[in-house]
This record gives sequence, structure tokens and C-alpha cells, in this order.
Amino acid sequence: MQLHVPPAPAPALRSVLTALASPTAVREAPTPSLRTAQGPVTPELPLPVHVLDQIAPAGTAATRLAGWRFLIRCGGRAVAAAETMLTPDGWAFSHFFEGPYVTSTERALRQAESMAGPYQARLLSVPELYMLTLWLHGDCEADGASGHPAATDLLVPLAPAPPGIAAHRPHSVADLLPVLILRVTRTAPMLGSPTPA
Repeated sequence: MQLHVPPAPAPALRSVLTALASPTAVREAPTPSLRTAQGPVTPELPLPVHVLDQIAPAGTAATRLAGWRFLIRCGGRAVAAAETMLTPDGWAFSHFFEGPYVTSTERALRQAESMAGPYQARLLSVPELYMLTLWLHGDCEADGASGHPAATDLLVPLAPAPPGIAAHRPHSVADLLPVLILRVTRTAPMLGSPTPA
């Protein structure tokens, strides 16, 4: 299948390119693999990062756009990621990071390319569970910055996934949301936890 990656806002991309060109921003980032990258580095595969704000018992989910994430590639592989955020002045670079979610995102995107049916790639964060998923949205023409998970959309939990939820196994939203409802209900005191990197 063809995996559709929605276009990122031009100011978000420009902010990442500016940060990559800044020796100070790269040197001060907690990303040894980015600092020691040999050869050119490029921001690719921009993915809108949506945060799951609320799961209603009826099985619907309310989300909000939290930023855009770019995989930073060098030598044919992702070595880090760059996060952007919306500020009162528009899209701005937030930070570089590396770790398991970078390689897991790259793996999940490759996995999604072999699935049947067209999908639009997004990320969905569930802060209460410290969980990040690749959200495969069925409407490829939709605005990647808006919308809510449809029952037939797929969620692919990224590693590390919460205990009892298998990483890199696609689940329909209709199947996974009831599990998340149960988990979030059990962890309600954790509301307001940070978004997974």
C-alpha cells in the first residue's frame, strides 16, 4: 500500500532546519547519535502528534494536536527526532531527542507500508499510560492536524508499550479503545503526565 504522510506546516519544517544548522542547538541536545552523525542530516517523515485528551465510555476519543515530529535521518537511518510546537507566534522548534521511540517509529512506518489499504500516518500519544502509537488514519485526504480516531483506523503501539499491550501489533481503534479506557480509569490520578518523547 501507499502510506500517506501529511505535509507539515512550512514554519515547522523551517524551524527544524534552522535548529539543525545551529551548532549550539545540536551540541546542547541530549542526542549523542545526532552530535556524532557522519554526513548530512535531514528531517523527514513529518508526523502530526496528537494527544488523547479524553476517552468517553461510549468508545469515542477526543484528541488535540500537540506538535509535529520529524525523524532526523543520516546514512539511511533515523538517528534522532525533532519536535516542534505551536506558540503564539506560530510553529517553533522545541527539542531534539533520541531513544526507543525513534527506532520504533521507523519500524512501525515500514510495517505500515506492507499493510493492505491506504492510510495517513500520524502519532497518537496517551500520556496517562506513557504510551505512543502510530495512528493509521483511513482518510488519506484529511487534514493531518485535525480529526479524531475512527473506529476502523489502526493503532500500532510503539515500543516500549505498556505491560499487556504488544508493541508493533496493529489494533483497530474499536478494539484498542476499550482496553485504554480500562487502563486510564485505573490510572486516573496520573492525569496531566507528560507526553512520551
